[in-house]
Amino acid sequence: MVAAKQVPPGLELYLKEHRVSTFSQWPFVSDCFCTPERMAEAGFIHCPTENAPDVVQCFICFKELEGWEPEDDPMEEHRKHSPKCAFLALQKDVADLTVQELIKLSKERTINLIKKQVNLKITDTEEFAAKIHKEISLLCL
Repeated sequence: MVAAKQVPPGLELYLKEHRVSTFSQWPFVSDCFCTPERMAEAGFIHCPTENAPDVVQCFICFKELEGWEPEDDPMEEHRKHSPKCAFLALQKDVADLTVQELIKLSKERTINLIKKQVNLKITDTEEFAAKIHKEISLLCL
């Protein structure tokens, strides 16, 4: 196992132990399928909000899921909602990846992050444009 201190900055989420550590406030800890350990094995990190304490996000495809039930299988839910995720395509633990495989996975993560940021910017711009359009419409009355 690689010590977290030896991992280059920005790659901490590739370690399952680090992903598990994000689940400190996770509501399901025992007697269920969606324990922090299993969530991390499925590639998820815990990113709760005030209104959604069970939101998780894949650290590679950035798919967010919430509304977990104790009987939900994290890996199956991830496959169902994000079947093309590069993390799911791995057939081995991230710690066992070759440098080439790690670079490929990092590339997929970067592409997904850029797509997510672009989509957020598009949404923000569309909302801003709608607000301005409404204001202009009110001025023309």
